[in-house]
Amino acid sequence: MDRLILGLVVFFGVHAISLVALGWRDRMVERVGTGAWRRYYSIAAAVGLYLLISGYGAARGTDGFLYVTPPAFRYLAALLMLPAFALALASVFRGRISARAKHPLLLATMLWSVAHLLTNGAMADVLLFGCFLAWSVAVRISLEHRPQRPPIALPASATNDLIVVIGGLAAYVLVAFWLHARLFGVAPLGGI
Repeated sequence: MDRLILGLVVFFGVHAISLVALGWRDRMVERVGTGAWRRYYSIAAAVGLYLLISGYGAARGTDGFLYVTPPAFRYLAALLMLPAFALALASVFRGRISARAKHPLLLATMLWSVAHLLTNGAMADVLLFGCFLAWSVAVRISLEHRPQRPPIALPASATNDLIVVIGGLAAYVLVAFWLHARLFGVAPLGGI
């Protein structure tokens, strides 16, 4: 559990810099350059992500449950996950879906977090998914009060919406019916 907590602190600590110290972040970018800042940021985030994933894997199943939800909640979670994949793609393939969602990756993260909190009540689960939910809500709120930066995405086009819908559905099917069980040992739609 300690590694999971350390991973959460490092990963979200790096990602919270723009939330709590935007001026410091801008001075560092100016001092070391955009490329160097992105490299340092990426390395720190990757270390945090590694600790978070390995810590979650080690903590899963070793702690007690904080809550247990009805088995039918897995269907609600499956419904919430369906748009999450498309929204995640919409953060890169900009179009009308991306424009309507404003911040599609944050919305996808919120849906992913809520879906997993609906079906996972162990301490490690609540820590992991609860932190992602709290972070994505905080970032979404903060974006209304700080200067916009240009998105790192492909140029907007009408074709991108088609890519988002078809790609999101394909990714959903792949993850829900095969990859999730292979990677995490849980078949979210097993038995359907």
